[in-house]
Amino acid sequence: MYERSSVAELAESLRSELDRYSVGGKLPSSRALVERYRVSPVTVSRALAQLAAEGLVLTRPGAGVFRAAPRTAAPAAGDTSWQEVALSAEGAGDIVPRSVDATGVLGSLAAPPPGVIELNSGYLHPSLQPERAMAAALARAGRRPGAWGRPPLEGLPELRDWFAREIGGALVAADVLVTAGGQSALATALRALAPPGAPILVESPTYPGLLAIARASGCRPVPVPVDAEGVRPELLAAAFEATGARVFVCQPLFQNPTGAVLAPGRRAEVLRIARAAGAFVVEDDYARALAHEDAGPLPATLAAEDADGVVVHVRSLTKSTSPSLRVGALAARGPVVDRLRAIQIVDSFFVPRPLQEAALELVGAPAWPRHLRTVAAELRHRRDVLAGALRRELPTLELPHLPSGGYQLWVRAAGGGDDTAFAASALRAGVAVAPGRPYFCAEPPGPHVRLSFAGVAGPGELVEAVQRLRTGLAEGLGPDA
Repeated sequence: MYERSSVAELAESLRSELDRYSVGGKLPSSRALVERYRVSPVTVSRALAQLAAEGLVLTRPGAGVFRAAPRTAAPAAGDTSWQEVALSAEGAGDIVPRSVDATGVLGSLAAPPPGVIELNSGYLHPSLQPERAMAAALARAGRRPGAWGRPPLEGLPELRDWFAREIGGALVAADVLVTAGGQSALATALRALAPPGAPILVESPTYPGLLAIARASGCRPVPVPVDAEGVRPELLAAAFEATGARVFVCQPLFQNPTGAVLAPGRRAEVLRIARAAGAFVVEDDYARALAHEDAGPLPATLAAEDADGVVVHVRSLTKSTSPSLRVGALAARGPVVDRLRAIQIVDSFFVPRPLQEAALELVGAPAWPRHLRTVAAELRHRRDVLAGALRRELPTLELPHLPSGGYQLWVRAAGGGDDTAFAASALRAGVAVAPGRPYFCAEPPGPHVRLSFAGVAGPGELVEAVQRLRTGLAEGLGPDA
């Protein structure tokens, strides 16, 4: 008898002993396994569940666990080459052929190899996530009356009301739809507002996931340059006039990837220009809960300052909590709400009620404001650590703007270079970064790289990452690095 505290270790031990039993033979009881390996019943249960998932054992409630019959050989692979013709011909008649390119999105979603420091993440590291508060919220939500029933199609009234208060202005619960995160909300908004083939004005650079949505919908993203004070109104007006677009998507607060905040003098101008063009402004307010400790008072949402129903507002809890808490909101006023609602229902019916109930429990708990304060302080500290390390170790990288919110720095390699080659060299040195090219829907004005400081275990990893870049990427960064 010996200690086996790991589920994986216990599963491996049981796997190695399966040959002792004939097909259909019964394994020892869970109680016997607990005594033999000196582990908890939960560990035994999880190990057996792992073997069952692998098809090695069968569990029969009340009877026990039995060895499963060996799996038959996989059938020969068929010929799927015909799909190339079918998928290519599908969009032959489209004004703007649809394309599904998730490359830019996968850059922030894919887990890097072991040992690689993750500066390409789009989410908080688990150490920054409110895991205890979320677990408690989910447990309380599961005990709510009707928690597993079908929710209202628009979302729980209490959650819609909370989002309306957070967004501000004249919005009420009836103006809000609960969505499965921000990405889903953006997809619904674009499908509601722009037909296939239509131009969509976007900030340049902008979030690659938005560009992917637009192109997959058959729309044509048109860039409008951003500077340190946000989108440039004179170029926005020119783009509306030149294209006849009826949609402009922007991130006025801590824009991704630049971190820019739309200047006070430009806010009303953007709304005026869109209203004159008969167009909607989709406001992606993804980072309001990611303001740094030194950000100061935040500007109101554009939706709060919109009197004419120009703004369709997107908000999500995901970025400030966990990638798996996919709960967000779409908010708008006027007839467009009915169209947004119809498209969301067709696409996904509704957001699962237990997830909505858990979100409502979370944002109403005393732990929620404490979590936001912790994140604000930690993101500020990490930003300063990363920026300081870059200035010391890699002075040839230009950092034109130090953001006061969000989770990334947008840097440019001085003297040219190739951002894709930079990212490849960085990965060989043990650091995953996001090349800047996918953030532009047209030709990029220079080689940029996005460095995230939210997805690492702590500030020490940020220093280590920059040191790896400095010592291991001299060739990729140029002779002056």
